[in-house]
Amino acid sequence: MTEVAAGTHVVPTIAELRRLVAERRAAGASVALVPTMGALHDGHLALVRRAREIADMVVVSIFVNPLQFGPGEDLDRYPRTLEADVAALAGLGVDAVFAPSVDEMYPSGGVGGTTVHAGPIGERYEGASRPGHFNGMLTVVAKLFGIVRPDVALFGQKDAQQVFLVSRMVADLDLPLRIETVPTVREPDGLALSSRNRYLGAAQRQAALVLAESLRAAEAAASDGASELLAEGVAAFGDHEGVSLDYFVVVDPGTFLPITEDFRGRALVLVAGIVGSTRLIDNAFVEVGGA
Repeated sequence: MTEVAAGTHVVPTIAELRRLVAERRAAGASVALVPTMGALHDGHLALVRRAREIADMVVVSIFVNPLQFGPGEDLDRYPRTLEADVAALAGLGVDAVFAPSVDEMYPSGGVGGTTVHAGPIGERYEGASRPGHFNGMLTVVAKLFGIVRPDVALFGQKDAQQVFLVSRMVADLDLPLRIETVPTVREPDGLALSSRNRYLGAAQRQAALVLAESLRAAEAAASDGASELLAEGVAAFGDHEGVSLDYFVVVDPGTFLPITEDFRGRALVLVAGIVGSTRLIDNAFVEVGGA
């Protein structure tokens, strides 16, 4: 364990982190966990700031989890910026940065061991494009919950399907913590912050704005019903070269299943697109059929 600033420790092992958390809990501290894969941006830091507001001790994990990357995905080139990440977190008063190795998290290699299955919703949308992704994500999140035993864990709304599945896992397995969702943080032009945005060249970044544009188009048409909402959202991609639409779907936030034509009320629009070789996602809540 290394102390990088007053009160901020970089912790590489499970045993050390458990000991640090236990010491604070013995003194009556509440604990918040912010799970990340590093390459931190202002969206991650918004989670940390919120965690700092609601808990006495803040733990941020930085771990690029190999179980949630499929063949041909960007595991090897996923940005790793630990030194800069730690500096940013120390500036926000984070108590512990848990930065384990793959061997520390998966001493048996992570293959053939116990995993968490995301169920049918985990095979839709992101799960259809990235088979096994959510099983790997839930497995590492469950491990982090078991290691830290936080009172609250914070996730960003940008990864809406992840939030839904983590929340369902907590409810289904009766895990003793609360999940808090923090709104998506965007650039001034509307682009949702993502660690993968750094892969985009100037022209690609401009093209990527179509994801947010499609959500605005869908919201504008939402009062006319599900079909019009979908049509307008998808149509936004027609004028943009360099972006391939993966999916555009409207779901019931309570079930994460696609809404029916007669649906009325609050719904969640999910969109994913590929810009060059970079896959981006976004989402927004809309009121279908009017207020």
